[in-house]
Formats: sequence, structure tokens, C-alpha cells
Amino acid sequence: MRNASPRTLLVLASLALLAWLAPPRLAAQFTRENAAPAQAAPPAPTDAPPGKLRVAQELQITGDQHWVDSGIAVQAGERVLLTASGTLRYADAPDENGPEGRPRSWKDLVRILPFNEAGRGALLARIGDAEAAQPFLVGARREFPARFSGRLFLGINQAGNEAADGTYRVRVEIYVPAAGAAPAAVAFRDVAQIPGVDAELFAKIPRRISDKDGNPGDMVNFLILGSEAGVQRAFELAGWVKVDRTSKDAVLHGLLASLSKESYVQMPMSELYLFGRYQDYGFAHAEPLQVVAQRHHLRLWKTPFQVNGMPVWAGAATHDIGFDRDKRNNGITHKIDPNIDAERDYVGKTLSESGAISLRSFFLPPNPLREAKTATGGSFHSNGQVLLLQLADSGRDLSATFADVFCSVLKQEKPDAGDWGACGNYLQAAPGTATPSVRTDSRLGPISTAYRVLVIPGVLSSCQSGTQAFQQGQQHLREKHGLTVEFLQMPNATSSANGRQIAAYLRQAMGKDARKYIVVTYSKGAPDLMEALALDPQARAAVAAYITVAGAIGGSPIAESMPSIAERYASTLKLGTCDGNVAEAFFSLRQDIRKAFLADHPDLGVPAFSLAAVSDASTTSKMLLQAWKLLTSYDPRTDSQLLQADSIVPGANFLGVARADHLAVALAYESSADSAVRSAADRNHYPRVALFEAAVRFAINSLQSNPPATH
Repeated sequence: MRNASPRTLLVLASLALLAWLAPPRLAAQFTRENAAPAQAAPPAPTDAPPGKLRVAQELQITGDQHWVDSGIAVQAGERVLLTASGTLRYADAPDENGPEGRPRSWKDLVRILPFNEAGRGALLARIGDAEAAQPFLVGARREFPARFSGRLFLGINQAGNEAADGTYRVRVEIYVPAAGAAPAAVAFRDVAQIPGVDAELFAKIPRRISDKDGNPGDMVNFLILGSEAGVQRAFELAGWVKVDRTSKDAVLHGLLASLSKESYVQMPMSELYLFGRYQDYGFAHAEPLQVVAQRHHLRLWKTPFQVNGMPVWAGAATHDIGFDRDKRNNGITHKIDPNIDAERDYVGKTLSESGAISLRSFFLPPNPLREAKTATGGSFHSNGQVLLLQLADSGRDLSATFADVFCSVLKQEKPDAGDWGACGNYLQAAPGTATPSVRTDSRLGPISTAYRVLVIPGVLSSCQSGTQAFQQGQQHLREKHGLTVEFLQMPNATSSANGRQIAAYLRQAMGKDARKYIVVTYSKGAPDLMEALALDPQARAAVAAYITVAGAIGGSPIAESMPSIAERYASTLKLGTCDGNVAEAFFSLRQDIRKAFLADHPDLGVPAFSLAAVSDASTTSKMLLQAWKLLTSYDPRTDSQLLQADSIVPGANFLGVARADHLAVALAYESSADSAVRSAADRNHYPRVALFEAAVRFAINSLQSNPPATH
């Protein structure tokens, strides 16, 4: 084994990791198949996008081309429908492939493909120039909103030195949104000044970051105004990836990526300091294989300051172009492009074309930094201007107000019985901070019965016998407050399939009762409902607001491993026979699938309220600890199944973070009659009835105080 290639060792290590995650027969099945399935295409709707057809054109792209200019200018906010047919044939492939591309193979780990998540030969598109525009998968059909204006390009997911025989025929249809339609894009503007960003603010922000010994380094060359979830979403939409924190994380993520045949591009960057701490986030734009030597990258810190009620984030962006000698210790370090303004402008261009930015400006601070050296001794130069970006983040942080309601319900009504002590033990009111002092004397008053409540559970719900999501909370709202509360059991199926079932339920229910629903979703129930809202205008009209609790909004980094983990859960919790296909259900929770959905549906036109969940080693049940340890290598803020950032609807009203693992926040296994189940779910004690009532009460009160605008 001493002469084994790195790729062989990676494959063997991946199989070892899979064997650790999965029961033996599942690991054996993976070894036999040795391939991940092609990305599942959602059923093609037969109806055209809403609005007036502006362009209808047929195009061709042949297998020896890489990118083709369609000649069509797309305007921000228009909806684009691409449908494709035809086949390609690669000389080294056993058969032809269609626009969905070939299933990814181990060879794709060492190919430099324009779109890392899809197979070779897939049909791609982009809007804008090649430098900053992010390519995305089209496959046989793709409908999406244009997040910004630009030329439409079509491409093939193949390396620069590859070509195939064959042709794809592509029909392009562009629709102008109907009057009053939900906005599909944000109107981005360049402005001379962003109010509140001035010399007084810059006097409080260090001009440079430093290494751990305090040696000054890179320049702080951009600021972002917006929420944490909004910042992460903007970088994701712009094609940046969050890099790993440590080498240990890198090894684990490289192994997990290889299981889905994806090249690894999250190589860690060194930890540098601002405000006395290392970066909150590192993001990179890099190509597979070249990531070690060359990549666009940046570090980001949340500052202690706000502008116009929005958090301020400070960033330092540089472009690695190779290797250099570290002047401090004579070691090897990365060499950066000394023209750091080019990298600052690259950040601005990519984010501005993400559709997540509303304002862009530049600011020249007093005594601008124009030339200096990095902490490792390399030089850089700048015109001294700092890029300013304001996010189009429509959500509000209502966590402090929600904490008051939750604590008042917990202390006054005592719906969970017993003395629970300080309510701050169960709810964190703001991300990354301690719970503030909360009131417990707020007058609760009655809950309006002008709305009905519908609960949509997560995956494995159909396997449960006698344990429903928020089961005691449902009963409490019926008996204590006289609300109509319904529970919709969901099979283990894709989110698109479940979305159709939810839409049908809502249409039928509105024929019996004109009251709209407050829909409470848990886990996979959140994307299932969001698919229904995107699919069916009648279903959307039936929902006054929806609440996500530990919702799988952005999917999970370990979705590929979840079927095997879920099989263990089902066995441990003695759930019995499950309705549907568990593998299909979890496949739709892949991050690329969920984030493509979010990109295509930036505004569902229904008010959303999001509650995340986060646990630590002491609040995670032992049956969940294995998955929790995997996810903490991505981000310590996890509930053992999801990362906090992926459990918040973009633009939603943020209600806070439940201090509980993924099961405890909604499912009462602590009351199981089976001691083995109670032992496995040994950190299940949580006031979930109070949480459920507080969320419903808060959403209804918010709707009555601030009725949503009609789209």
C-alpha cells in the first residue's frame, strides 16, 4: 500500500468512513455500486411561468463548445425557462448522455469542471461574463428568476481540454412578471454614499488585520451591512464556498465530498485576527486541484457595530497566486496579488451579481492605507477605498421580543408542567450571543381563532407510532385556547412530491373553512411546504404565515449519509415500518438541491418565521452524538442534523435559537414507555409545548399588528 496513489487512498478512506457511518449491508451496497446516482430532476410542470412571454428562441450547443453566447439580454426580475433535448457522447464513455449529464464518477474528483456538483456533459447556463457570473445546472429543464441583468450564456460541464460528439437543442423562453407578482429579484443600485457609514464608524474599525503575534497584515478593504444568514446566503449565491477551519475538518470534508464524487475546494486558510479574535468566516472562490496554490479568498468578522439597525461585517480579501517565502520564519506561504483593489472589486462584482445586494458604494477613510506589507512580508498596494455593500435582507431579528413571549408562556401558563428554572437555558435570543434578560410578565391574552394551525412533520414521521411533532403542543392549543389544529402526516418522499400532496390538502381544506392557516413545519416539513407554496398559487393563498422549527431549509452537509444514520435511529427508537422511500426523502435534502430551490424561488410571497436549534455535547442525546460530531466540523452551531445557517428561511423573521438537539425541540421521546428509547434519547427534556404555543401566538399577533402587503 506504500505506492498507492493519493486518489486511491482517498477512495479507501471514504469507504472506511462510510462503513463507520452505515450498517454493514449499506456499506457493502455502496461498494458494489461504486457510484452516486445522477442528480434527480424534479417532475417537469406542464404550465408556463406566470407573466407575458417576451422571448421564445431555439438554440444549439455542440459537444466541442464550452460556452455559447445566446445573444439574449435578460432583465433582472424576469423568469427564464430553459428546456433541452439531445445527446452527447464522450470517447471514453460506454454510452450517450442527455442534458442531465453523466453520473459523477471517481474520475470527476480530478476533473476541473465549471460546475462541481453536476456530472460531465450536463447542460449549464450563466447570466453575465465569465469572470464573476456563477454557472448553474440546467439539465433537461430549468425555470428560474433572473437575479440581475445580463447576457444569457449556455455551456457544457466539461474540462477545458474535453469535447464530445453530439448536440443539445435548447429552447429559451423569457417571461415578464405579471403586475403585482412577488418580486423575483432585488433592484441593485450604485450609490455615492450609504447613510451611517462615515469617518466616525471607520475610526472604530481597525484598518488592518494581524497574525496571532500582532504583526499587521492585510487591509480591511470591504464592509457588508446585513444579517448573518443574509451574508452567508449572498456568498453562496455568488459561488463562494465557506472554507474549513482546521486541517482535521479538511480531511473529514474531503472524505465526505468524495462520497458524492465532488471535488474538494474548501481548503483551510490561516487564522488571522481583528477585534481580538480570528475570523468568523472564511470564503473562497477556487477551482478543483488548483485550490492549493491559487484562489480568490477572504476573511470576514462581525463587528460590534450596527448601521441603521443592520450588523456591520468587516472583511479582508486577497487573491492567492502562488507560493512565496515567509519573511518571519523562512517557511513557505501563499503569495498574494499585490493589487488588492482588484480582489476587492472582484468581491463586489460577484456579490452584486448574486441578487442579494441592494446598495454598493465606496468610502475613502481619513488617512487611507495605500501601500504596506502583509504579516508574512509580501507587499501590496491600494487606492485606499473600502467597498461598501448593503444586503437586500428583508427579514427582521425579532428574537428578543419572541424570548419575552416564550418566557411568559413558560412561567405563566406552565404548559410543560413543573419548574423549568431560567428560560434562558432553553432559548438563545440572538445568534452568537448570550440570552438577554427577558420579561416574564408580558400580558399574554387570548390567541385569536381567526386562523387555523397546521403541523407538517419531518422525515421518518410516517414511521412513528404515537409520537407526532409537537403532539402535546397541538393538544394544548386545542384544549386551552380553542384553536383548530390539524396534523398532516407525510410519507418519506422527495420534497417536490410531498409539496404536491400538501398543496392538494390546502386546496381541499379551503373549500370547507375559509380561515387561512398558520403552518408550523418541523425539519423536512419546511422544504416540503415551501415546494407547495412555490408550486401552487391556491395553496399559497391558503397560508397566512409559516413557521419553521429546526427546518431543513438549506439542506444538510451530511444528507448523503443520512439514510444509513436514519436506519439506526429507526431501529433505536423502534419506529417500525416506514411509509415511502427514506433514501429519496433524504436525497432531496442535499444542499445543492435545496439551495438551487432557494435561488429559483427567492420570495414565496408568504410571511415566514424561523426558529433554529443548536445543541452542545451536554444537550445532545447519545443516539445523535455521532452525527453531531460530524457536523461540528463544519460549524459548532448544529442540532446534530442541520447547521444553524441552513435552518433559517432567507429573509424570514428570525425568532431565535432553541437550546436543544434536533429531536428534543419537537418530539417527546422522554415520555416513552420503553426505557431503551428513553436511554437513547437521554437529552430529550425540553419545554417544547411552551415553544410551540409561543411561536403560534407570536406569528398570529404579528400578522394582526402588521398585516402583510398583498403581492
